[in-house]
Amino acid sequence: MSAHARTDPVKKHEPRAALADEGRLVLEGAWIAQHAAAITHTLDAVRSQAAGTGTVAIDFSDVTRFDTMGALVLSQFRGDLEELGAKVSIKGESEEQATLLREVARRKIEQPKAVHRSRFVDMLEDVGHTIVESGQDLVKGVAFLGEVGAALMRVITHPKRFRGTALVNQLEQIAFKGVPIITLISFLVGAIIAQQGIFQLQRFGATSFVVDLVGILVLRELGVLLTAIMVAGRSGSAFTAEIGSMKMREEIDAIRVMGLDPVEVLILPRLLALLIGLPILTFIASMAALLGAMVVSWIYGGITPDVFLDRLREGIALNTFFVGLIKAPFMALMIGVIACIEGMAVQGSAESLGRRVTSSVVKAIFMVIVMDGLFAMFFAAIDY
Repeated sequence: MSAHARTDPVKKHEPRAALADEGRLVLEGAWIAQHAAAITHTLDAVRSQAAGTGTVAIDFSDVTRFDTMGALVLSQFRGDLEELGAKVSIKGESEEQATLLREVARRKIEQPKAVHRSRFVDMLEDVGHTIVESGQDLVKGVAFLGEVGAALMRVITHPKRFRGTALVNQLEQIAFKGVPIITLISFLVGAIIAQQGIFQLQRFGATSFVVDLVGILVLRELGVLLTAIMVAGRSGSAFTAEIGSMKMREEIDAIRVMGLDPVEVLILPRLLALLIGLPILTFIASMAALLGAMVVSWIYGGITPDVFLDRLREGIALNTFFVGLIKAPFMALMIGVIACIEGMAVQGSAESLGRRVTSSVVKAIFMVIVMDGLFAMFFAAIDY
């Protein structure tokens, strides 16, 4: 009698699963990490039988204890049943159990990579995954642009929905506070290019051509390219971190609950601020680079400022100036879209936030360089 009394509590807490009538899967006992092996064995025993019913209702009414491990295994079990064609629902769960199941379901479990003996096969596999992910990113980008376009049309048709204060704030963060660092870097880059150009052109007695060299290089390519890279690293990463942090704290869900559109509230002001701010910063960066080149040309090449400006006016056409400014809005849109998509993709961990911020900066800089190359080929083709 005493032995029976000692074993009853243990059996009472053991996890059990039984398939009742009408596809109801009744869970009993403690579904916790302490009983991990028993949980796995129990679910394996009823998996095929439950999948054959077509509709499964998992009943939590008799579950005494429940933790993350139990939620994880049940989430995987539910996914297996759905892959087999069954419709799965949950009932009888408490609020805490429902929250735990919901949070676990959001997390994608990364399957360990199979170990291959051939490095060549591994390389091909990585290339294939990269191509597939690139295609998925392209589809996401187009869909996101569609959402932004729809939000923009709603704002245009209902101007009161536009958040001017947010736009001004983002302009201050992107453009106004970005002027010092972008001006300094552009000034130094222009000075370095002029110095190296003078040293090389002196061999041929063509020192004065350094003005043409710097002017064309800065106005057509380097001004907008340096600015876009700096904005991608500075503002793009900030966008991803801000939106990602809001996603982690479920503030974006709260915005939706209040009846507001996160694209209108968070995304649109940032994109518009980038579209306005990047061309302005590009102009400032180009002027700073030319100023640095003029100072160095005066010191190292003996080209006085008035001669530098005259030579610049003669050697640089107006279309050279416009080429850099035309690129700026397209690069701004690319940076903003990538940064916001990565921010919205953040999950509930600091590791996910760090990965997304890194991915945002890398993707944005890469796409900026690719876009600059495409524009260079386009302008060369139309002889502009």
